Amino acid sequence: MGRGFFEESSAPGSAMAHLYRGEIHRMKLWRERLDRTSNWAVTLIAAILTYAFSGASRPHPVILVGVVMVTVFLVIEARRYRGYDMWRSRVRMLQRNVFAYSLDPSQGIEDPDWRPRLSKDYREPRTKISYEEAIAHRLRRVYLPLFTVLLAAWLFRTVVTPGTQPWPASASIGMMSGMLVTGVVATFYLVLVAITFRPRVWQATGELRRSDVGAWDDIE
Repeated sequence: MGRGFFEESSAPGSAMAHLYRGEIHRMKLWRERLDRTSNWAVTLIAAILTYAFSGASRPHPVILVGVVMVTVFLVIEARRYRGYDMWRSRVRMLQRNVFAYSLDPSQGIEDPDWRPRLSKDYREPRTKISYEEAIAHRLRRVYLPLFTVLLAAWLFRTVVTPGTQPWPASASIGMMSGMLVTGVVATFYLVLVAITFRPRVWQATGELRRSDVGAWDDIE
């Protein structure tokens, strides 16, 4: 059955349809897991900002606690995104080399080696993108705007409405001076921006980018 799978005239088409439907289902489940984490992050930010600005005496470090928690959600979501990309890359390979070819055979097959590549991926499933790329993708899509909102809220709380002490003293936390806290916050945000916009060859196979490069290059 394995050798003649794609040459037979009856069952292979039905089996391929079931395979494709199964991959779509798994991709959908992982997509929902990504959305769930993002919803948690947005809900947390809304609750923290509501508390932080509900009174002039509210401590500003609560906003930084929100930054830490959103960072945790980012790390979790990056891990989930790597799993999601496994199923999405398979779906895109089937779409490009099976369904696109069947709809218009005159264009040929995009990847002549797609069958051995997909076969190897089924035998030895593994993630195809790095953790750093997954974090960069989620920052671009969701989390960098959320961190920007938290940064703007923290600056407003410590600089524009500092309370009894002027800035930078208003940004201090315990024994840490305001300048030190501000430097840590600024460094953290600059690191996020650097990860987000660093030039790279994207390995993730997606439908929304103009070019998808390298997701299957290392599967021979």
